[in-house]
Amino acid sequence: MLAILTGIPGTGKTTVASRALGILSNEGINYKIVNYGDIMLEIAMSRNLVEDRDDMRKLNPEQQREIQKLAAKRISEIKGNVIVDTHCTISTPKGYLPGLPEWVLKILMPQYILLIEARPDEIAQRRMKDKTRRRDMEMEREISLHQEINRSIATAYAMLTGATVKIIYNPQGMLEKAAEEMARILRY
Repeated sequence: MLAILTGIPGTGKTTVASRALGILSNEGINYKIVNYGDIMLEIAMSRNLVEDRDDMRKLNPEQQREIQKLAAKRISEIKGNVIVDTHCTISTPKGYLPGLPEWVLKILMPQYILLIEARPDEIAQRRMKDKTRRRDMEMEREISLHQEINRSIATAYAMLTGATVKIIYNPQGMLEKAAEEMARILRY
């Protein structure tokens, strides 16, 4: 089983996933979580195209497409239950780039597409506190737009794959509830 986990920076998607996988592991249900960006970064760095993760979205579209295909192939070869931690879309200087275009989805064929969301003001606050990443500061309106675009794109992904789309809300102080919701879906 393969699930896609998405959410714009600051939604807490990786934290929610880690907690949900802990819940499932205690029940004897195991998933391997794979960060799509990590695999893409390894490939891009091995080709001397980037210095760090935050340079990835500044690659030209052709370079991004090639790296996406190679990363999808690696992930598709993983056996067992897999969660792909990624972004539905990537905000670039030229617009929103689909994180999982058709050629990637045809390789992965996920059963679930999970979107982690939070209120735009909470996302902005979380981003300001995160000193470990170099992020472009978006206004709340732009954050809201990015989440809306992700919903639309996730629905398009579902049309191509037959996957179920689920939005999981992760408001401040409600990590356990969000993690339980994610675990419920992944129990199958």
